[in-house]
Amino acid sequence: MARALLSLMVLSAAFMGSAAAQARADRDTTPVTPSVFRSLELPAPNAYRTGSGRPGPRYWQQRADYRIAAVLDTVRKQIQGRETIHYTNNSPGSLTYLWMFVEQNICTPTSVTEQLDQPPLVFLGSTFDFSCKGFDGGVTLERVSIGERALRPTVYGTTMRLDLPRPVPAGGTVDLQVAWHFPVPDYGAGRLAVYDDVRGWNHEPYIGAGEFYLEYGSFDVSLTVPATYIVAATGTLRNPEVVLTAAQRTRLAAARRAAEPVAVITAAEAGRPDQTRPSATGQLTWRFTADSVRDFAFAAGPQLRWDASSYDGSLIQTLYRPKAKKWEEANRMAREAIKYFSEQWYHYPYPQATTVEGPIEGMEYPMLTFVPDSPAREDLQWVLSHEFGHEWFPMVVGSNERLYPWMDEGFNTFIDLGGAARYFAGTAYGDSIEVHPLHLYADHAIAGQEQPLIDRPVEGKDLFWTAYQKPALMMQTLRYEVLGKERFDHAFREYIRAWAYKHPTPADFFRLMRDASGMDLDWFWRDWIFTTHRLDQAVDSIGPEKVFLANRGTMTLPLEMEVTYTDGSTERVRLPVEMWNLGPQFAYRIRAGKSVRRVVVDPRKALPDVDRSNNDRSR
Repeated sequence: MARALLSLMVLSAAFMGSAAAQARADRDTTPVTPSVFRSLELPAPNAYRTGSGRPGPRYWQQRADYRIAAVLDTVRKQIQGRETIHYTNNSPGSLTYLWMFVEQNICTPTSVTEQLDQPPLVFLGSTFDFSCKGFDGGVTLERVSIGERALRPTVYGTTMRLDLPRPVPAGGTVDLQVAWHFPVPDYGAGRLAVYDDVRGWNHEPYIGAGEFYLEYGSFDVSLTVPATYIVAATGTLRNPEVVLTAAQRTRLAAARRAAEPVAVITAAEAGRPDQTRPSATGQLTWRFTADSVRDFAFAAGPQLRWDASSYDGSLIQTLYRPKAKKWEEANRMAREAIKYFSEQWYHYPYPQATTVEGPIEGMEYPMLTFVPDSPAREDLQWVLSHEFGHEWFPMVVGSNERLYPWMDEGFNTFIDLGGAARYFAGTAYGDSIEVHPLHLYADHAIAGQEQPLIDRPVEGKDLFWTAYQKPALMMQTLRYEVLGKERFDHAFREYIRAWAYKHPTPADFFRLMRDASGMDLDWFWRDWIFTTHRLDQAVDSIGPEKVFLANRGTMTLPLEMEVTYTDGSTERVRLPVEMWNLGPQFAYRIRAGKSVRRVVVDPRKALPDVDRSNNDRSR
């Protein structure tokens, strides 16, 4: 009997051991849901780009300095120019060829854009047609040379490779001479390529969606135009005594000391060259210089009003046709935009900021923007401010727009919201504009159709959302709901300061925001940028001692709830994102002596929760 009992016990132990082994085997083969807080797979930090998200001790970037002389022929509708590009190779290796952009070729019949005949991009009420509306106007390269030696460029649409007779060594320079001309289109069509430590040559072609990624340098540009024309451009006007009357120069001098607009050319004077031009016949040459910029643009016309004022040493200029009556407020809008961005994020670094009324939906260049005559004050302020916001992203912080528009258009839209709210404070528009991206969520973040922000812009089916509004919503959510305003603002300012006039990547941004804020945010970037995860926070149940909360969606965020107690008192409870460390359920302990009657999750409706039917529960 004792022996049989012993045998039974041995068998039982063997069975238990076998069951435990099977449980271990089942556990080892059952897929484990990865942690929502796992690290992003980012490039390893190095001497060029550090683990803190800042430029490293061996960070480098190339430089391109331009000296250009161009003539605008208004009879033939052609611009012709000659330029010398002084290229400095700051990379650690030699270069046997250079890549350049010839982006005016977007308007040739053989361009990718024209061959595809893509439909225009629609942004709410605005349409961007990159087909050039049938205009055939590519650039003609008359000569490309180094010294007296002519080169034979290889052109692929909007990109061009130059094979060099001798390599440019590390630390070396080369001077390129280029002569060119192209017809001027009736409408806008919408540079040396960037060679960096991340991807080598960045020569993605320009086909419309996705804008520019360019090297920093200086420009010295002479523009010859009809004497009756007024010119606005990137940079500082160096010969005002040649191209402006004494009256205009006196008014400009006054504007440099004025907070309110000064009329450099009045409505009555616009289109009257005998009153505003040094000469009413022939041609005049305007000379502009600029440093620490990545591009150059100009506008010219004979019938322009010209207002100017000053903000903290920078000349703020607005030029517009007399019939654009709403533009009489544009200078004030421009000054307030530059002032807001400067005080809130990073001081405007350039000597002037000019915006010109034109027949396009809005475009930005260093120190110069183009904005249409809008039907309402709010529309005009928004577009004008948005284009000036690009002076920060990407003119100062030089991200790659052709790959990551959310770092350009998105960051810009985010800062624009605060500027519009301040300009129209006290009005229904001003008091509600900052929630606009959240209100757009249901119409654009459609399951199965929405695309991740990290996708290339040329693949984007809803660029209005993925490049502009969703990144702005992401940044607002991070600022107000995750980090808090003070913590976020410090980190974002540090990002701008660290990467001013440099080329940050997404990994640099992620790392610096983590480093400066003191919070690991990989979980946040994964949800918002690399996936189309959706938020669904819920109240599962209310017990006598605990409130049971759930994260039923795929997006992770902190939780806020309003708790109503049976004694009639209420409490607003904010729980940090770490509440989800152990999984998608969380039990919140009720304070001793209290009994809960009702719980409402996200009571301010500040988060993009896709199912609010489970946010409110009563006991």
